[in-house]
Amino acid sequence: MFQSIKFEKKEEIIFLTINKPEVLNALDAEVLEELRQALDIAEKDESIKALIVTGEGRAFVAGADISAQSALDLEGGRNWGRNGSAIFRRLELLPIPTIAAVNGFALGGGCELALACDMIFASTKAKFGQPEVSLGITPGFSGTQRLPRRIGKARAMEMILTGRMMKADEALQVGLVNKVTDPEALLDEAEEMARSILKNGPLAVKYAKAAVSRGLEMDLDSGIALENELFAMCFAAEDQKEGMQAFLEKRAAEFKGK
Repeated sequence: MFQSIKFEKKEEIIFLTINKPEVLNALDAEVLEELRQALDIAEKDESIKALIVTGEGRAFVAGADISAQSALDLEGGRNWGRNGSAIFRRLELLPIPTIAAVNGFALGGGCELALACDMIFASTKAKFGQPEVSLGITPGFSGTQRLPRRIGKARAMEMILTGRMMKADEALQVGLVNKVTDPEALLDEAEEMARSILKNGPLAVKYAKAAVSRGLEMDLDSGIALENELFAMCFAAEDQKEGMQAFLEKRAAEFKGK
């Protein structure tokens, strides 16, 4: 079905792998279109409960296809940026938890792809960066917006304006990544995190993700009001009754996502 990505389901978890190792998984029009198609599936298939994004070979995604971008004019650049940003926004807005498993270079569009996920796990070989200014352009897939929200304005400015790469240990220190692992353990650690989330009430996980993600885009009072409404909605669900009854009966809850 796909040529440039792998879309593999392991029980309730999808492993989405950018699969163009010969060009360090550079993002081109075909990769973006297949990512869009993969998100179509993830949005519609209710049996999918979590998504892990990674890259084949020694890179996560080493950026966008520079040869293709070099031919763009004003309108072409606008359309390219809008398309990539729209696809990454759809990834960000998935109601299920998403984890980027960064195994190597995550530069430019690769860093932006990772930032669109809820959490980032990195191998010790991972390197992050927004080096677009060295090419005479700005980040185009929403990196200037997500990176400061993740690590703060000052550190984001440093990365974006210098274009320097950040190694995994520093990325952990500044809060860009959640955990650093040995390369061979990366996918197992990401899967373990996904499964630890999936033990919980599916509706509660969905609402909690929405409260955090949407709340960050609001003023504090609006965010609190959103949280209150989502909190209340939990009490209209079977999962809340099951979860609390299981706690009182000292047994494991059997959630149904209802």
